Amino acid sequence: MKYLPAGLFWVLFSLSSLAQGSLPESFLDGKSVVLISNAPQARPAFLWTQLADEIHKGLVAAGGDPVAYYELEDVAISSETQAGFATQFAKRRVSSIVVLTRKANGTVELNIGPFTNNANIIPTSGLWKLESADIGRMNESLEAIGKTQSSKNYLVIEVPEYPAGASASVTSRRFFNRNPLNLDVFKLGIPLSGSSGESGFLGTFRYDLLGKSPETIAAEQNAEKSGLEAIFKELYPHQYEFLTTAKSDAELIRERVQFVLVKVEAREGDLKSNMGLETSGTDENRIVVKYYIRFLVRDELYIGPVWDADPDWEIALRNFLTNLQK
Repeated sequence: MKYLPAGLFWVLFSLSSLAQGSLPESFLDGKSVVLISNAPQARPAFLWTQLADEIHKGLVAAGGDPVAYYELEDVAISSETQAGFATQFAKRRVSSIVVLTRKANGTVELNIGPFTNNANIIPTSGLWKLESADIGRMNESLEAIGKTQSSKNYLVIEVPEYPAGASASVTSRRFFNRNPLNLDVFKLGIPLSGSSGESGFLGTFRYDLLGKSPETIAAEQNAEKSGLEAIFKELYPHQYEFLTTAKSDAELIRERVQFVLVKVEAREGDLKSNMGLETSGTDENRIVVKYYIRFLVRDELYIGPVWDADPDWEIALRNFLTNLQK
């Protein structure tokens, strides 16, 4: 260590409080997929593809083999979409997942973990993490790390690649634009934020969610529950139950919860395409909230007879519950 140049020594020293241990073996010996979440408020303004261009240099210098880049929000739009992407990743024999998040204040965080080979995409623990004030400094840190660790990745691409997303046809067959039957017989489960379990963990790396403490999540759940309860008492005449922790489908069915309310937030064009609907005339870049109901027994997804998404979650929920009566 004493023979390292002074500048490199300083970078390595500063990494001790930013990075957690050695890079994962799955990253240093196999293909990686990179998911990027970019806050539109961050300055200077970057497109997510510009961030990909920048971070690609650092990931390669660190010893990685990043073979594909996607916007995180496109992949984590729903568990069904994640399953489609997971199938693609498995076919390409991807071994690790890299998630780059640029927050509203411009800071960036990198998380790396092994690919789970299922719809969860990334494990909920054991991730390698690196934080930096900006993308330039993160690249410097990655380059410095690469000089201290050996890699088995040799033939890597020099520029980032952006493959087509998972085909909407993979998942759209199970979306029905009508209401489910028997809502008056079985309970409707209403998950609160943070209770979506392993399949929803990928979404926690979104720029507006990353870094929230358990106390913050609990406080938000309480506020969310109060708002939801008032709306359900007014507009939903059947039984319902709030879900504060992750439970398997089998556990829910044993508790007579055969339906679960699902909330997704994404670009309207992406949502409609994902659900097998026509997108012409849609403001494709408008961020909206859409609710639908998942029927656990047959794993069917009911989006209702009317497109009722809205940028305001409360309006979207009121619209959806009102349309359930049709």
